[in-house]
Amino acid sequence: MKQNLNRTLTRVRTTFMAFTPGQRVITVVGVAALVLAAFMVFRWVSTPNYAPLYSNLASEDASAIVDELAAEGTPYQLADGGGTIMVPRDDVYSTRIALSGKGLPESGGDTGYSLLDGQDISTSEFQEQTDFKRAMEGELANTIEAVDGVNTAIVHLALPEKEVFSDEQDPPTASILIDTSAGTTLEPEQVQGVVHLVASSIDGLDPADVTVTDASGKVLSNGDDGGAMGASSRDQQLNDFQQATVKRIQTMLDTVLGPGNSIVQVTADLDFDKSIQESTTYDKADDAPVISSSENTEKYSGPAGAGGATGVVGPDGQMDSFTNGTGGNSAYQKRSITLDNGVGKTVEHRETAPGSVNSMHVGAVLDTTAAQAVNVADVQELIEGTLGINLKRGDTVEVSTMPFDRTADEAAAAELAAAAKAAKDAETWKLARNLGIGVAILLIVLLAWLSARRRAKKKEEQTAYLVEQLRLDAADRAASAVAIEPNPALAALEAAEHNAADEMRLELANLADGQPEDVATLLRGWLVERS
Repeated sequence: MKQNLNRTLTRVRTTFMAFTPGQRVITVVGVAALVLAAFMVFRWVSTPNYAPLYSNLASEDASAIVDELAAEGTPYQLADGGGTIMVPRDDVYSTRIALSGKGLPESGGDTGYSLLDGQDISTSEFQEQTDFKRAMEGELANTIEAVDGVNTAIVHLALPEKEVFSDEQDPPTASILIDTSAGTTLEPEQVQGVVHLVASSIDGLDPADVTVTDASGKVLSNGDDGGAMGASSRDQQLNDFQQATVKRIQTMLDTVLGPGNSIVQVTADLDFDKSIQESTTYDKADDAPVISSSENTEKYSGPAGAGGATGVVGPDGQMDSFTNGTGGNSAYQKRSITLDNGVGKTVEHRETAPGSVNSMHVGAVLDTTAAQAVNVADVQELIEGTLGINLKRGDTVEVSTMPFDRTADEAAAAELAAAAKAAKDAETWKLARNLGIGVAILLIVLLAWLSARRRAKKKEEQTAYLVEQLRLDAADRAASAVAIEPNPALAALEAAEHNAADEMRLELANLADGQPEDVATLLRGWLVERS
């Protein structure tokens, strides 16, 4: 393993030394850039994604938690002036559990119903009511913070004391302060959801008595309409209705006249009052069944007294009287019948939802040039039929033709064309520059590679020639030593002098036969150092 590493390092060093000074500078800069890019990528990948561990912490709790995190070696970040501690997202829940086991945060944990845990028999009634109100505020704040986009919520409740011997009680009220994330705005539906959430959690709290405010001081809901729809929601609904109406008419006119040849504006008056109507209607039918009936009959017969009534009923309904003093037989009979017929009854309970249209006013201006091919009256009738204009409720539609000023449009079109041309030219030059730089780099690398390859090949040939010469020289010397027979003293001296050299040459020859690549690399390095 060590020999392979040394061999690789030797090859790299030899190749690098074979470069020219300019090639060495480019190689060093390129390697440094690659190392820096790899380091930045590794740092970006290894950097954890932080998430809030605790928010709105007291200074004592924040200090204790930071000390504990530092002791445990957990990375953390501080935000919101030190009131929020953030840790890697994957460690949020495990860190909370670990800190909770150590009683942290101390004051931060006393929110919600945990405030009621410390009450005992010595707790006064006032303290009990105060703790209950604080507990409700904390629980509602924690619930509201669970809404998407809400960072912090503060709830204040006003719970009047109940009076036993009073018919009228002061209603409870609530105020909510919401801090949202950067760039996040709560929708009207979310605001109403928060309002009804708080109103449903407090006994006797009406949604109209709940006020919601954001961190900038803007009132999101003040309950002026009884909690059904806030002022902002009314404005939003009116704006949405007008924009939708304008879009319908504008799309139609753009299809007929072309884009930019008409302008439409709509002003609507919507009814946001919630009304309830109850009516009772009785049916009149000739064949209605008889529910009940009664009959009464009166009869009278006998003579009339002298000088009195005759017993005959006159036209006035009274008995006639005669003065002739004569008597006679008389009779009286009366009959009455009462019938009660069934009558159908319909009871209607109608509840009108807010948002109906009281009146709508539409104004449209057509370009004179584009409107020459159309009839303005036809356009007006088309708009009236599309929107269902009702003249009886006060709706109006006005369509007129005027010449449009195209100066701004032409200037804007020219600027856009110039900007597009400049952007296209810039992209072209950028592409050409990048291509030129790329081609130049490729040429430089190609030339450097060819030059290095040429030099390496030349050095390999020289090294092979030297190794072959060493082998031949060693063989010639061995043959000469065998053929020539010097005197004993001279032979002993020459053997003593050339013994070490012969052994070294033999070792080099054996090494060249066994490991020719290593010998070539070694000789190449020697030649580079000598040059």
